[in-house]
Amino acid sequence: MGGTIYHYRDKNNLECDAVLHLDNGSYGLIEIKLGGEDDIEKGAKVLKDLAGKIDTTRMKAPSFMMVLVGLGRYAYRREDGVYVVPKGCLKQ
Repeated sequence: MGGTIYHYRDKNNLECDAVLHLDNGSYGLIEIKLGGEDDIEKGAKVLKDLAGKIDTTRMKAPSFMMVLVGLGRYAYRREDGVYVVPKGCLKQ
């Protein structure tokens, strides 16, 4: 895909498991959870909190936010725009 993956943590301990930064300048925020609705909710909250702190006058907004989960058969997009993707749905 032509990109790099980073981990993010700020001085307030707001943390994101992975930031996928593509060579074209776009990026996505990814939280990794085992699964279950509680974990998905926690991951989505972290992503939305982090996205809300980004100064979009200085840099682009994230192209996507995703909670990567261990189990599941289908990926889906939540009403808040966060994708929930089982690891088995990722292309290898």
